[in-house]
Amino acid sequence: MSSEFTQVSMATAPRAGAATRKRLPGLVEASLARSRVELLTFFRNWMSLIFNMALPVLLMLVFGAVFNQKIPGTNVDYRLLFISGMIGVGVMSTTFQSLALSVTSDRDEGLIRRLAASPMPRVAYFVGITVKALITTVFEVIILMVLGMVLYGLPMPSDAVRWLTLVWVVLLGVSSCSLLGIAYTALIPNSRAAPGATTPPFMILQFVSGVFFPLSMIPAVLTSIGYAFPLLWMAKGLRFVFLPDFLESAEPSGSWDLGLAAVILIAWTVVGGILAAFAFRWRGQRVK
Repeated sequence: MSSEFTQVSMATAPRAGAATRKRLPGLVEASLARSRVELLTFFRNWMSLIFNMALPVLLMLVFGAVFNQKIPGTNVDYRLLFISGMIGVGVMSTTFQSLALSVTSDRDEGLIRRLAASPMPRVAYFVGITVKALITTVFEVIILMVLGMVLYGLPMPSDAVRWLTLVWVVLLGVSSCSLLGIAYTALIPNSRAAPGATTPPFMILQFVSGVFFPLSMIPAVLTSIGYAFPLLWMAKGLRFVFLPDFLESAEPSGSWDLGLAAVILIAWTVVGGILAAFAFRWRGQRVK
């Protein structure tokens, strides 16, 4: 009798283990669930929504009222130049800055630690916040494009190549800046320090990346900093999307450098992923 019971137990044990494993969330299922939670939480928080999406819009309106002349030697409105760059700023705002703020808050509240201890694959958390960044970025880009078109006559991309360039610039901008924002949280001690830690690089890169002024008007020592980061290359790609072809000659290299822009954005995506993987902290200072 006992031998029969043992045989039955050994036969059912693997099935019980398999059933348990099936109940655990897979990566795709967990990532979709986490993405849904992140999006619902973000769009229900009106203050966070306004803070993350309003700054690029306000900057565009303020500088649009200041720069109302023509690009020297052309009949092109100067505002079209910086609006192209402001769309890149919008991408950086909803990715690098937004994620750095939200991740440090999640870490301080112990949410990340609890998720890490749950059956959910850890990667699902990063997929969830990156999907949130992508969706909010799409909304931000649409808002800036529509306002630019209505208020300043920003032309929409004139052909399929420009539309395709807009898509890959935004996607690579989201991936690189999101991963860099996640990695950057390793340098932020807590959520109270996050706004002060993220604002300086966010603002400085705007002024050295040719967002508000042509690169030729910025000292070389400053543009050398801009060339090292994604924002400048996003801005170059977006200028190709929205500006007339003859303005390509105004670029310091005499070219839009789209191939180089793609390579550098991909490189930053890889570097950001490596930094995030090795530097990310799952526990905040106040979380035990």
